[in-house]
Amino acid sequence: MHSRTRIKVCGITNVDDAIAAINLGVDAIGFIFAESSPRYISPEDAKEIAADLPPFIHIVGVFVDKDPVEIAEIIDYCGLTHVQLHGTEDAEYCAKLAQSANPCKLIKAIRVGSSTKAEDFEAYQETVKGFLLDTYVDGQEGGTGKTFDWSLIDTLALRLPIILAGGLTPENVGEAIRKVRPFAVDVNSGVEREPGRKDVDRLQELVKQVISSDLGE
Repeated sequence: MHSRTRIKVCGITNVDDAIAAINLGVDAIGFIFAESSPRYISPEDAKEIAADLPPFIHIVGVFVDKDPVEIAEIIDYCGLTHVQLHGTEDAEYCAKLAQSANPCKLIKAIRVGSSTKAEDFEAYQETVKGFLLDTYVDGQEGGTGKTFDWSLIDTLALRLPIILAGGLTPENVGEAIRKVRPFAVDVNSGVEREPGRKDVDRLQELVKQVISSDLGE
């Protein structure tokens, strides 16, 4: 049983947003290395931001179907602590990456919809450290800004930590935590002024709502 809900802010593209998030109490920041994303960041820019971060902050790299060798190179170059896989990566892919990326921890993102079933997760149980649950939207790998039916999670019987994503905002994160009780929440567009630029006031309110929910308020 975890004592509090961890918070990851994804889509970081500049050091000011990263530091602001950390000062508010965020546990992890995410760099998106998928070039199709409006929040894409180059490894060179990510490395510069990571160098300015204080200790004890998790640095997560988000990838979509990228060559495991390239991911391993970016892990070393940027000093990533976690890798979040948002594509069609299968269990064999994850096992191969886990060997080359050690001790970096793997998170597999699964897009949840009405057809998602427990069997979709089983093959990953031995190679990843947790599942990020995002919203299924046809043709999109993530970052949809939309929530899904959280009641579906109970049908999945997950045995690894849950990171809840998909359309989380200061307005709904409290309800999400009370209903799902995830290990962590992952926020992106819900705390932005524009893609890749965070709104510090909204992020501050989101952190406040997470803390209040954990305290049962």
